[in-house]
Amino acid sequence: MARMDGIASLAVAGLNASTTRFEASAKRVVQDPGADLASELVTQKMAAMDFEANAAVLKRANAMTKSLLDILA
Repeated sequence: MARMDGIASLAVAGLNASTTRFEASAKRVVQDPGADLASELVTQKMAAMDFEANAAVLKRANAMTKSLLDILA
């Protein structure tokens, strides 16, 4: 069970990191008139993809935990 907690913690940390990166990029676009929009778009897209990947890991970890609990019950 400890491994599942570790996986979930890493996934949540990844969700938070990708959210922070996306928000920082969006803030730069709004506040800096000279911001490189193409670069910021790539940064935002990568952050969104990272978020989706971490969400999938968290979903899979939850499913594995449920399966384990079903087996042990």
